[in-house]
Amino acid sequence: MVCDFCSLHSDCPLLPPMAHATLTLLNGLSQGLMLFMLSAGLTLIFSMMGVLNFAHASFYMLGAYLGHAIAGWAGFGVALLLAPLAVGALGCAFEAFCLRRVHRHGHVPELLITFGLSYVLLEVVQLLWGRGPVVFAPPPWLQGALLTLVDVPGHGVSLRGGDAPAAMCAAPVVCSPFPATRGFMMAVALLTLLALSLWLRRTRTGLILRAALTHPAMAQALGHNVPRVFMQVFGAGAALAALAGVMGGSTFVTEPGMAAHVGAVIFAVVVVGGLGSLAGAFIVSLLLGVLQTAAVGVDASLASLPGGGWLPAALQATTVAQWAPLLPFAVMVAVLVARPRGLMGRRDA
Repeated sequence: MVCDFCSLHSDCPLLPPMAHATLTLLNGLSQGLMLFMLSAGLTLIFSMMGVLNFAHASFYMLGAYLGHAIAGWAGFGVALLLAPLAVGALGCAFEAFCLRRVHRHGHVPELLITFGLSYVLLEVVQLLWGRGPVVFAPPPWLQGALLTLVDVPGHGVSLRGGDAPAAMCAAPVVCSPFPATRGFMMAVALLTLLALSLWLRRTRTGLILRAALTHPAMAQALGHNVPRVFMQVFGAGAALAALAGVMGGSTFVTEPGMAAHVGAVIFAVVVVGGLGSLAGAFIVSLLLGVLQTAAVGVDASLASLPGGGWLPAALQATTVAQWAPLLPFAVMVAVLVARPRGLMGRRDA
């Protein structure tokens, strides 16, 4: 039976081509939907308030740590609910007492104050939980495989729900499990997209939010409390980041550096998709997730690619997988050169 490493990394040499391609697609989609959960809150805040929140990834990290603490005494389900609410409340308080005071002075003070908040949250997390990783295991009902790809030589690949029995996976049959945590993360991300779309388009609150975005003075004149609306939007964005943190912390690893690992990538997603475009963030998250996951699975050197012989010798020795972390930022640069507002952006920074 294929090891767990192979189920999480589609470049495992033991996987047959069909299973390799299927796992690459599943892992890429799960990675992309995770990026969307992170970028959705940042997109929501910018589209409504025009604020690029540099502390967004820190809210993701804080959600993971609070989820770990709450799950220890109340269970994972309670942590999935309470951790985003707690971080959302913190976001509301920060907007009301700090960000609102500098908002009228322009973008630079907003960036600086959210940048400072990111370091404050990092130091608080390290003081409370230490500088090393903490164990945030998923609940028993999310442990194991959501489905297993069973590759029988000469008969192709079939899917089986849950873990396949060991007897079924005896050589030459190859079994490739897809973790239940990733499947649950994909489901939560899709539900988040549906809930946001319905909230913004079908509810009275969503109509007020959209009115406050385009005509804040008129919304205020009609009796709506626009500053309170902005506070709620910032809190909702922080809560979405914390929800992603609970999912990501239990699926991957919970440690202080997790904010730095994803912070730059989610900004690339938001910029490429178009500042303020929720649909753009969703599409680009999926594209970058699949593209980066596929690149990680390619061990071929650049010299073996068409035209690779013209590259300097130092570059020819590197592999495609080594360049995978640069792909989101290379795409961002290329898109900004051709379309400064991003693929679906309607609002200037």
